[in-house]
Amino acid sequence: MRLSELLGTPLPLIQAPMAGVQGSALAVAVSNAGGLGSLPAAMLGLEALQAELTRIQAQTTQPYNVNFFCHVPPLPDPAQDIRWHTALAPYYQEMGLELASITPGPGRMPFSAEAAHLLRAFKPPVLSFHFGLPSPALLEVVRSWGAKVLASATTVEEALWLQAQGVDAIIAQGLEAGGHRGHFLSDDLTRQMGTFALLPQIVRAVSVPVIAAGGIADAQGVAAAMALGAAGVQVGTAYLLCPEATTSAIHRAALQSEAAQHTALTNVFTGRPARGILNRVMREQGPISAAAPAFPLATAAMAPLRAAAEREGSGDFSPLWSGQNTSGCRALPAAELTRLLAQGF
Repeated sequence: MRLSELLGTPLPLIQAPMAGVQGSALAVAVSNAGGLGSLPAAMLGLEALQAELTRIQAQTTQPYNVNFFCHVPPLPDPAQDIRWHTALAPYYQEMGLELASITPGPGRMPFSAEAAHLLRAFKPPVLSFHFGLPSPALLEVVRSWGAKVLASATTVEEALWLQAQGVDAIIAQGLEAGGHRGHFLSDDLTRQMGTFALLPQIVRAVSVPVIAAGGIADAQGVAAAMALGAAGVQVGTAYLLCPEATTSAIHRAALQSEAAQHTALTNVFTGRPARGILNRVMREQGPISAAAPAFPLATAAMAPLRAAAEREGSGDFSPLWSGQNTSGCRALPAAELTRLLAQGF
């Protein structure tokens, strides 16, 4: 089955879910333009999720995707917290902040029975998952209304595991991709490959459709992925400058500057490797720091620094998520960008 038939969309193009820089508006715009718009749900509470789903269904009759994380929330580790607070203490002093002001934030939540129950009323046609899959029982709930299930793989082993669990399609996430790595079978970053090395290997290894993700920012990139056997593509970074995205002014400026040429995988913002534009705290504390608590606990101590710096117009402590290829980032309406990308099919 062709990917567009599986998804019910005119185009085999998925807008990557990007928590923190988009809501329903971007998803709606892409879905109405013929792609599969995606709503990132990892940072949404149940009330916010319900509100966003209501907006989507009021503004489009086209298929859309809802994305969830599948991590296991870690137990607090006071000793690790002390190491992290000690590492960040000079910045707190520099900015006139108190370490005592650190409070646990909402972080990022994994897919839950409560979320599945809420989704049942909306019946989104596609769900995608990052960091593996939820329990078989939760997947059963998802499949009860006929939803198609997609999940990210960063290695051939992960792709084979996902196929064995019955996913409908696999997103091959290359090393170039912005935001969090989707790895779940191994934390060893040396096992991660670039998109055009990973993609054909996964295509050969599995029988379900494979979606290429990472470094694809224009029609030429789309065409290259399709030539290597992709059933479709997932594009994220290119949409960050669209007016429908909620990307901050600081983040937008960074994406359009020379700084965007230098990205790195870092765990200093959340505790889990994610690709963003190199900034001060990444240079000085990492990019990978042994002091950072497990995902998503690192966020709590970074949040006050980020807020204080951003009030001064600085992105020194902000997660400026971006893939390695920002050449396709353009301040165009999402529908127009979708049509430009579609020229590669």
